[in-house]
Amino acid sequence: MNGVLSATRLMKAHEIVKRCAEARNNPVLLQAMELEAKQKLREMNSK
Repeated sequence: MNGVLSATRLMKAHEIVKRCAEARNNPVLLQAMELEAKQKLREMNSK
């Protein structure tokens, strides 16, 4: 894959920790986030 990941905004450490904890506790949410990221990468690579 040739996609480039970039942050849309800076996040504070506690925000990142909170999101990671939510993802760990909810595997369905984690899978949805993964599918969304893969779709964005496919769109970027197709352009």
